[in-house]
Amino acid sequence: MRRRSGRDGAGGFTLLEVLVTLVVLGFLFAGLAQGVQFGLTAWQTQVRTVDRNGDLDAVDRTLRRLVEQADPGVADDPPRLTGTARGVEFFTRLPQSVTTLPSRLASVTLDVDGAHRLVMRWIPAAHAEPLGKPPAPTETVLLGGVDHLDLAYWHAGPKAGWMTAWAEPEIPLLVRIRLVFPKGSGRRWPDIVAAPMRTRIDE
Repeated sequence: MRRRSGRDGAGGFTLLEVLVTLVVLGFLFAGLAQGVQFGLTAWQTQVRTVDRNGDLDAVDRTLRRLVEQADPGVADDPPRLTGTARGVEFFTRLPQSVTTLPSRLASVTLDVDGAHRLVMRWIPAAHAEPLGKPPAPTETVLLGGVDHLDLAYWHAGPKAGWMTAWAEPEIPLLVRIRLVFPKGSGRRWPDIVAAPMRTRIDE
């Protein structure tokens, strides 16, 4: 009778087969770990980007709405909008959520303060000349870490174009707001261009 050799009838693995299997599994686990690490890094980067741009998106919507709701005035009550390349003051309508005021119309100033904060200061519009001292403006910080504003105003007519200052009797057709961030901050945002309304809304 001949004795069976090798693997015939045997259910085990050789040492070489076990070693090869362990090496393959090691490569698989290493690749899986690198993939997980890459996924976590990408997710953390996305979270930071969304968090940073989330603030900018909210500021974008706020600034657009303020400009779009700027009071265009009427014949006997002309618009009041004056601005430079670094700040602007105008009358606009505050959001509907401000329900404690008798009127949503307010005088609003936008600029960047010495602490590099984009600040909105506003005072409710008075329907009559105040007898006493005017109230102090309410100050709201819209965004921090801003180097300065770069504003421009679109002038219509024969010499149509962007102006770096506005003191005209009418309201500009467009207002461009550029948020300029400090060098090295890595923050960028497209120009905000908004058109003020052309007809006054009666409240």
